[in-house]
Amino acid sequence: MNTPTPLAERNARREKTVLDHFADETRQDFDAVLSTFPHPHYELIPTGEVHDGNEDVRRYYTATRQAFPDQRHEIIQLRHAGDSVIVEFWLLGTHKGPLGALPPTGNTFRCRMIALFIFDEAEHLVCERVYFDTLTILRQLLVGVPPAALPGIIGALLGGQAATAGKVPEQAMA
Repeated sequence: MNTPTPLAERNARREKTVLDHFADETRQDFDAVLSTFPHPHYELIPTGEVHDGNEDVRRYYTATRQAFPDQRHEIIQLRHAGDSVIVEFWLLGTHKGPLGALPPTGNTFRCRMIALFIFDEAEHLVCERVYFDTLTILRQLLVGVPPAALPGIIGALLGGQAATAGKVPEQAMA
């Protein structure tokens, strides 16, 4: 009989936490998602956004689900590495509400992403750090938008990114 090693047991616990987190996000059970962290902390690397604490992360969830009420994930692969679980996945959704300066387009998107779920020495989830290509998403969302409207929309979107540029994820983890 094979007895699980402490490392295998730790990895299984972490994996359950991460998979429950993904499932709760899709169900939009944000109380359950937030309970996977002792202190919720999200870092969106492409935009420079950092969401820290229950209320800030809950606002992020609310805003993104207003924009993409059917947002969901398709997990491609999950790996364990040191203090983290690394998840490669597809993020999908339909743009049915405002996304910052971008009014709803009704377009769908599908973007390949990587999320690092970082655990501390006590095995608490302390950070979800997400990497993705914003251009991949925007190219899909902007299909059919009148060309004359694009400069204003893109300028407003870039202005929003400039406003979050002072929140550097690396400093937030220090």
